[in-house]
Amino acid sequence: MKVLAVTGYKPMEINIFKHDDERTNIVKAAIEKRLIAFIEDGLEWVLISGKMGVELWTGEAALELREQYGLKLAVIPPFENQEERWPEPIQQAYQQLTMAADFFRPLYKGSYSGPYQYQANNKWLIDKSAGCLMLLDEEFPGSNRYFYNEAKQAPGDYPIYLITPADLEDMAEEMRMTDPEYWD
Repeated sequence: MKVLAVTGYKPMEINIFKHDDERTNIVKAAIEKRLIAFIEDGLEWVLISGKMGVELWTGEAALELREQYGLKLAVIPPFENQEERWPEPIQQAYQQLTMAADFFRPLYKGSYSGPYQYQANNKWLIDKSAGCLMLLDEEFPGSNRYFYNEAKQAPGDYPIYLITPADLEDMAEEMRMTDPEYWD
């Protein structure tokens, strides 16, 4: 697979309210681990819409992997200025991400004008990718359910890979075990 769409929860859906919350490191590490496995199988591009939360963290992880692996990042928001109502630190992270991305272009010109923009964005990401990676708890899908349902209805063989809460717990433990103080 050469092109992978990645999405997941908004930060408040997983009780993260600050961009620099320590738990974001666990999410980013889990995403990075999965991306490296995809890169080793031929992944070249990561597609995100740039929503706050998992998608921003994915973008940051993809940029960190770009230097070592040549991974490319495309940010395709549903409309222009999607970040204008976000908290200032998250707006800054988004703007840095869009400037550093290999490709950036909003799907629709102008600001938000209706939910159809999000629906069209989900369809576009699925159409342009060979599969998707989602941070998702199927019992509590949150806003992810729209993308997830669209991906399940994609024609042909469209693989949906999940990072689950159990995967995050495993990553947290893996990170704890790499801390030398853990073994003291």
